Amino acid sequence: MRVRTDPLLLRWVMWGTLGLVFLLVNVYRLSSAVLAEDLMATFRTTGAQLGTLHAVFFYVYAVMQIPTGVLADRIGPRRTATGGAITMNVGAIWFAVADSYIAALAARGLVGLGGSVIFVCLLRFGASWYRADEFGTVSGLSFAVSGIGGVLSTTPLALAADAGGWRATVGGLGVAGLATAVLAFVVVRDSPERAGFSPIDGVPGQTTLTTADLRVALATVLRDRWTWVVSVLLFCTSGLNLTLFGLWGVPYVVQTYDVSVTYASVFTLLGSVGMMIGPPAFGWVSDRRGRRTDLMVAGGVCYVVGLGTIAAVGAPPLGIVAVVYFLTGALLGAFVLSYPVVKERHPSDASGISTGTINGAAFLGAAILPTLMGWALDAYWTGELVGGVRVYTPAGYRVAFVIATGTGLIALVCAVWLYRHDTDDGRR
Repeated sequence: MRVRTDPLLLRWVMWGTLGLVFLLVNVYRLSSAVLAEDLMATFRTTGAQLGTLHAVFFYVYAVMQIPTGVLADRIGPRRTATGGAITMNVGAIWFAVADSYIAALAARGLVGLGGSVIFVCLLRFGASWYRADEFGTVSGLSFAVSGIGGVLSTTPLALAADAGGWRATVGGLGVAGLATAVLAFVVVRDSPERAGFSPIDGVPGQTTLTTADLRVALATVLRDRWTWVVSVLLFCTSGLNLTLFGLWGVPYVVQTYDVSVTYASVFTLLGSVGMMIGPPAFGWVSDRRGRRTDLMVAGGVCYVVGLGTIAAVGAPPLGIVAVVYFLTGALLGAFVLSYPVVKERHPSDASGISTGTINGAAFLGAAILPTLMGWALDAYWTGELVGGVRVYTPAGYRVAFVIATGTGLIALVCAVWLYRHDTDDGRR
């Protein structure tokens, strides 16, 4: 078959295999939204406790990003991703049988530990197999995979949990995920040379960094002001999207509009569809224009306006909520352009470290914002319980969206800084 002998085709097969593993990462990390009421009733949690149960995945994920970058640069994405996939899915099986809040917290942390390595491995793989003018597109497609996982974690997951129970559903995903770990180890190769091919034209050669090289690369990345500005931007935007679509987006629609979880999950599904469309589109356009930061500013303006609409009105017509959710997902594509922006500022053989560093900030945001919004909701709780689940007030959700709009505004300020400081480099 031609695909076995043509590296330009084979790389997509390997990318797709890693993408399948990454798809499951996104199902796990966004599953709390449709399972929120089940988890709250099963483990008898407050809003803040549920936020922490959701967020522990992201705390572990965030802490692991720099070590993940080192692993991807040092031992390669194939072995790193395989080990991560095994760990993640063992954690999912444990979560499915957990009999206490503490056990569930530890199990979800293990899922986060394993899942933390997969996205950086995808980016590191892309740096070894794709040209610089293809990297924005590949990065966008990688985020589109997260959108597919997000779609599966909404209405399909809600229906599966209704039919077979949340424990059986999560446990079944864990078993299937172990099979994807084996597939990744069998199919993926770290570079064209490791797959038996000559280097691909236009793709920089990748060397294995020594410990001293890794220290120098990490120090260089951390000294770069752009690293910190991009980190704040991703803290706000990726963290907010993962909070909205992964936890509070469904309860907001259920309790504000008095609809079922399955119906409400359609709205977060629209957000995930937006994530499937927006990142590849923004990546493709930016690769062809050779400009990124102006798109980030334009996306940031629309992002703030959308979230601010819900914050200002509180309970707008559901059609508006659907549009805002979709745009919030799609406009993430403007912000993920920061990955190629940072990658292009550092040597290609240290791309794992540079992308892992900023990716850690994104998931730190996803760890902190759910609990912060949970505290806001608890502050406005009237004491009402339905089936063991706390019923929050429209005022509480409105405050939560004020927090969301504020984080979006901070991200917009960061995007403007990047745009203004990009002038001297001619990349704007």
